[in-house]
Amino acid sequence: MRRLPGSTVMSLAVVAVAVVALAVTWVVRADRHPGVLDVVLPVVAMAGVLFRERCPVGALVAVMGATVAYYPFTSLDAPIIFLPFLVLYTAADRGHLIAAIATGSVALLAMGLGESGEVRHVDDSTFVMIAGWVVAAIAGGSVARNRRAYLREAEQRAHEAERGKEEEARRRAGEERLRIARELHDVLGHNISLINVQASAALHGMRKRPEDAELALRTIKETSKETLRELRTTLGVLRQVDEDAPTAPADSLSRLDELVGASGLKVHTELSGPLDRVPVEVDLAAVRIIREALTNVARHSGAGEATLSVSSDDRHILIRVDDDGPGVTFTEGSGFGLRGMHERAAALGGSLEAGPRPEGGFRVLASLPLDGAP
Repeated sequence: MRRLPGSTVMSLAVVAVAVVALAVTWVVRADRHPGVLDVVLPVVAMAGVLFRERCPVGALVAVMGATVAYYPFTSLDAPIIFLPFLVLYTAADRGHLIAAIATGSVALLAMGLGESGEVRHVDDSTFVMIAGWVVAAIAGGSVARNRRAYLREAEQRAHEAERGKEEEARRRAGEERLRIARELHDVLGHNISLINVQASAALHGMRKRPEDAELALRTIKETSKETLRELRTTLGVLRQVDEDAPTAPADSLSRLDELVGASGLKVHTELSGPLDRVPVEVDLAAVRIIREALTNVARHSGAGEATLSVSSDDRHILIRVDDDGPGVTFTEGSGFGLRGMHERAAALGGSLEAGPRPEGGFRVLASLPLDGAP
């Protein structure tokens, strides 16, 4: 069963009260003979109340006109004076404030001047009371409208804030996925490439130089163990699992010797400047860039050795990786490795250049600001 709106229920209740009041008046004042206006004007006023939601201004004019004309020109004087207050409230609530004020003012003026014979239907005290109720009805409708507008605006702001939070969450999730992809690429790409290089060396030297094959296999064992440990740590962060098992120390420039030793290359290392006060984000980015650059040397350059230079001052840390191999020449930003290095440097406000050297070989040059940590 369909429920009626609250405003319709109120209109029906008010009309029902008016009908009862009119019937009681007819019974009490049976000595008076009702005329046509005693019936027509109340019916017009009650009809206006029923249509106040669909046509607020028309209902306002009809109800106010019928009520003002009722008392001077009828003989029963039924108490239907409360009907205009409801339509005044509705008109102000629907935004027709000027119409409500104008109609109320005209009605008050007409009611204050209206007389029928020797009987004054609206004396001074009643006029003041009715004027107060008119003002209260208009003010109440206006307040209700303003409150509804305020609630709509507050709800809209809440929706916009919620939508902004969802967009921010999606943006952060995208950035986190990109960061995780870079981490996995750096961990798996570097270590699996190293395993591939060492496995190739072991296969070639197994018969002629068994000691070199044994060393390569030992390197493969340690590298695969390190890869599994780092992969387990990354997946543990993704799953948000607090495991009691010890994890590997975080990559850092303080462990640069281990990183260089695990590359499988002969690396000439040059360090200058303080490297113990580098922010964590810059430290990790520097290590990842060095690892990726050495991996590219081992995989693509064909060189057996490389030169690594790391220097820092109060503002920047400068990383340079050179090799003299004749291997593949990369274009700027080609491959996921070079792209990842560029993204890491750019994320901290730094820069990275990668390309062939004039004297031969390949060079990776990165500059990272020490104050670029997000």
